[in-house]
Formats: sequence, C-alpha cells, structure tokens
Amino acid sequence: MSEWKSPICLKVILIGNAGVGKSSFMNRYVNYRFTSSYRATIGADFLSKEVNISERPVILQIWDTAGTERFQSLGTPLYRGSHCCMLVFDVTSKASFSALEVWREEFLIQGEPLDSSNFPFIVVGNKTDLSNREVSRRQALHWCERIGAQYFEGSAKEDVDVDKAFLSAAQAALQQYKKHTLENTGHFQITCKQPRETRNNCQC
Repeated sequence: MSEWKSPICLKVILIGNAGVGKSSFMNRYVNYRFTSSYRATIGADFLSKEVNISERPVILQIWDTAGTERFQSLGTPLYRGSHCCMLVFDVTSKASFSALEVWREEFLIQGEPLDSSNFPFIVVGNKTDLSNREVSRRQALHWCERIGAQYFEGSAKEDVDVDKAFLSAAQAALQQYKKHTLENTGHFQITCKQPRETRNNCQC
C-alpha cells in the first residue's frame, strides 16, 4: 500500500460572531442533523469527519469556536496549525457580515500562517432560509473578491449547500497542506492525533 493512502489530517476552523450558526453548520455536515435550540459554544467544540479528496483519504478536524469576546484569548492556540479558515456570517445580520474583516485580521495575527497573503479563507453566508435578509449575495461576493476568498451561502436548517462549502474548504486545506508540508519535507505526514479535549468546559 502506498504511503499517501493513509489519512492526511487537516484542520479547518470556523470563526464569526455568536449566533450565526457555526455549530449548526458543522453538525449538519458531520452528524447530518439540525436543532433549532440555541446553545452558545463555550470555548470551542471539535468534530472530525473522514472524506476523500482527489482520491486521497482525509480526516477533517473541524473546530467550531465561540463568537464572544470573553473567549478571544483562546484564539492563538486554536487558530495555529489551521489549513483553512471558514468565516461564517448570518445573511439576516449586517453586523455579523461587517465583523468578518475583524475576525479575518485576528486570525492572521493570532494564527500566524506561514504565508498570510495566500492563506485560504472560505466565506459562508448562513440562514438563507429566512426572509429578512440584510446582506445580499452581491455584497458578499464583492467583499470576497477583494480578499481573494471563495463564497458560499446556504442553510444549515434546510441543508442547502453545506456539503459544498465544506468540500471546498477541504480541497483548499489539502492544497495548503501540500504546499507547506509535502514540498518542505518530501512526504505526507500520516499521523493524525486527536485532541485530548473536544470541548473547553470553562464556565467562567
């Protein structure tokens, strides 16, 4: 069996304001379910899913982060080592869309990617099932073109284009991995260590 057939571990992180649906988007993709009851993420949640990208088995480590200021100090350890960042906003909230620039800058500062000018960002507009939209697709696309990010919009509740956004994130993460791991070492890193804790249970 050739070495590359063993799973490659890729880290994808979801960031954005509280309440935009990051947890719902992740759970819809990994667990194929949605709940309408809101539970604020405390610190960070973690799920993993094995998929095939370009015929290579990949284990996606998906991190869902808290969108509140009191947990921003967790950004540095959580952001580092990411292969792709998904910026999530709520299409019915202009404030959540306007905040993406701050979230992106914070990620680049705290995450310290090796090549910040070419780090892959995927922008996701969630809650398209709602009628009170405040951010148009055109506005979102314009901003994404300016920062060089791919844009997807859909609904975790209705399961609209959730897989498509994560597939794009996985492909971008794999390219990032190959660029900074394969080319520097000459081989794929196979070991995929699971974090000791899947959730920060701090109640502070």
